Amino acid sequence: MTTATRWRVVGTAADTQADALCIVDLDADLVELGRIILPRASWPAAVAEAPAPDAVRWVWSDTARWYRGILEAGATVARCHDLRLCHAILRTSAWTGEAAALRDARDWDAAASEAGVAADDALFDLEDVADAAAAASEAPHAVDAALAEFRRQIAAVAASVNPGRLTLLLAAESAGALLAAEMHAAGLPWSRAVHEAILEEVLGARPAPGEIAPRVRDLAVTVRRALGDPTASLDSQPKLLRSLHRVGVLASSTSRWELARYDHPVIEPLLRYKKLTRLVSANGWAWLDEWASEGRFRPVYVPGGVVTGRWASSGGGALQLPRQLRPAVRADEGWTLVVADVAQLEPRVLAAMSGDLTLAGAARGADLYDGIVARGVVGTRQEAKIAMLGAMYGATTGDSGRLVPALRRAYPRAMGLVDDAARVGAGGGVVTTWLGRSSPAPSPDWRTVQDAAGAPEATEGDRARARRSAANRGRFTRNFVVQGTAAEWALAWLADLRRELRALPDDGDGGGSATVKARASGPAFAGRAHLCFFLHDEIIVHAPLGQAEVVADLIRCSAVRATHLLFGGFPIDFPLDLRITPDAAKG
Repeated sequence: MTTATRWRVVGTAADTQADALCIVDLDADLVELGRIILPRASWPAAVAEAPAPDAVRWVWSDTARWYRGILEAGATVARCHDLRLCHAILRTSAWTGEAAALRDARDWDAAASEAGVAADDALFDLEDVADAAAAASEAPHAVDAALAEFRRQIAAVAASVNPGRLTLLLAAESAGALLAAEMHAAGLPWSRAVHEAILEEVLGARPAPGEIAPRVRDLAVTVRRALGDPTASLDSQPKLLRSLHRVGVLASSTSRWELARYDHPVIEPLLRYKKLTRLVSANGWAWLDEWASEGRFRPVYVPGGVVTGRWASSGGGALQLPRQLRPAVRADEGWTLVVADVAQLEPRVLAAMSGDLTLAGAARGADLYDGIVARGVVGTRQEAKIAMLGAMYGATTGDSGRLVPALRRAYPRAMGLVDDAARVGAGGGVVTTWLGRSSPAPSPDWRTVQDAAGAPEATEGDRARARRSAANRGRFTRNFVVQGTAAEWALAWLADLRRELRALPDDGDGGGSATVKARASGPAFAGRAHLCFFLHDEIIVHAPLGQAEVVADLIRCSAVRATHLLFGGFPIDFPLDLRITPDAAKG
């Protein structure tokens, strides 16, 4: 924090009308300089016209609530502090153990507690917490409540084990909240014509309302014929399993992985049927009408929606964008997409976190898995990938179980970090990411299972359940530290890149139709290069053609700065697969 920083805490005030806002101006030391009341309708203009906007950090209860009107008015905010997201981090961080006042602020707990319970119950079904996070109760929006919570958070960070890293995490999380709102407002450029052509090629002509797509209908006939039952229900798992059992396919689920183990004429058409019905339900014509009808796909992102810090989505399914529909992600006329993927993000993060110079050396300037093979640790790239994923996710059987010991011998520091995290989790402990986000504590049900195994009257079944439960939690915490730190690196990359893109000049018409662009991307991004998509280790920037190379250089430089910001001078690189392209199709 520098003396140039100004904090402006935003909220409603009890003594004002419902359509007015109160703004408390604080200096760098959080001393109150004054309060102003603004009509809600005039606030976006006041933000846009404020002097030295980059020196102001807006403090508010919830970015999703406050930022939308500003974007709709054509303005953007340089920096913010999202109290709801920051509270969720600080209340559970093991580094803020003395922050009793913050933990006693129960009004701010809803989002964190709901997501934490969902994740602890689900363990590896981490993406499933999106609905819990999105449905969590609203944070308090009164300005005095926001001001009090802000002071509690600043005090908790100052008294923490590592205030520098926690400050960085809160800034990155808040920048992510701004980006989530901006990417929703700008949207991902989407070609309806390309999407419809893909659907027709795969599914046949668009069916009438209430009818079934032609190819889905034909496959259903084929599957029922193979089952010997013209009325078999194919969309109810219990009923389908009974039909499969009658023809000798004794599967316990209808997952693709299990069905593929069986050799029967029904399997191939059934798998195709399931794939096509998934496309229809997840990204078919109804999805196109609802989510991408006007040349933009506007998903609802949930920053911090997963307990590891990864983003989730509560609408539109941005995090499950199918490969076959990526050609529909298409730049406007006169614009282009700059797409960047990070190669092997999590293993590289593991090398940096653990300080494992040998693993970092295998990654330097090369594909990490090829580097492992070149050092004779395993025989093939596929084996290196299986072994590394097994080490990070705790696989103990099959090829992973066979190959992981070789990694332990070659990279003891890296493997020791995840093994230690697994031991802590299996024992009921909490682990923490590089910047200070901690895993949720075990649920009461988990502790009940463990207690039952230690009781004098415990059965072998009780002890077996406790061992399984402990192992599951150990696998969760093993991956938590790596996945969570990878999410932190990605947020730092995004925040730095967002700042650099804001500094680029507005390209005006950009070679296309300004009227069309303004309607599609909204007034804040009509002529400016902007981030329009983010998925864990991939970003897409929509940029005027004349700025494409500059944007590509900014993406690379931001990745380097994010690495240095988190890991200092540790010799690890994060190479990018970067391409300038009119669409986002993958080869």
